[in-house]
Amino acid sequence: MDVQTILIVDDDADIREGLRILLSGEHYMILEADSGAQALARMSDTVDLVILDIMMPGMSGLHVCEEIRKRSAVPILFLTAKAQESDKLVGLVAGGDDYLAKPFSYAELMGRVKALLRRYCVYRGKAQAGALSRDNMLSARGIKISLDYNQVWVRGKEVELTDLEYKILRLLMQNPQRIFSTQNIYESVWGEPYFYISNGTVMVHIRKLRVKIEADPQNPRCLKTVWGKGYRFEINGTEDAQA
Repeated sequence: MDVQTILIVDDDADIREGLRILLSGEHYMILEADSGAQALARMSDTVDLVILDIMMPGMSGLHVCEEIRKRSAVPILFLTAKAQESDKLVGLVAGGDDYLAKPFSYAELMGRVKALLRRYCVYRGKAQAGALSRDNMLSARGIKISLDYNQVWVRGKEVELTDLEYKILRLLMQNPQRIFSTQNIYESVWGEPYFYISNGTVMVHIRKLRVKIEADPQNPRCLKTVWGKGYRFEINGTEDAQA
């Protein structure tokens, strides 16, 4: 198996050193950046995960995340001293995949790192993209999605989805017309126990997914909201002929 590469972005040299020691001990290849500008300069297709501090002088981690999202769906794990749910939502809106508050334990860090890398490399299939089976795909309403890897086409054009966006879309497209509550989606996609505050997390990802797959995100025709119940993928429509 290829060695996976992690980019650590933090202006605190001690934190970078601690993360480098922990992660290199797990046989990951480590790249480091002490600023947002340096992080963007070191980003490439070889990076499999970005661990990104939010509070940095100059370019903040949120800005760095937004810039990375313009060219890559690589998973981003935010590190921050802020632990409020509103802060977490800000990070998710910017394009982050997970959030870890300082101070954190070695076990918690490694658990999140391994989960993000597993999802990215298994569902996106970086090392196996050439082996994509065209038979294991779904097409509906102008959207074509691979069930093996994170590859999605909308009206014939490939779009970049984050791992979580891909998993939500795949869940709904595999079960068309079925209504999924926010609890159903959160527990299926995140694999964690649901709490009421998780509603906001799901809503943020649904909104971002609509921007990428809907012709008019303000009036979605595929990813429908069933008020008071949840969400469903609507397959009835003329767009089927375009898939």
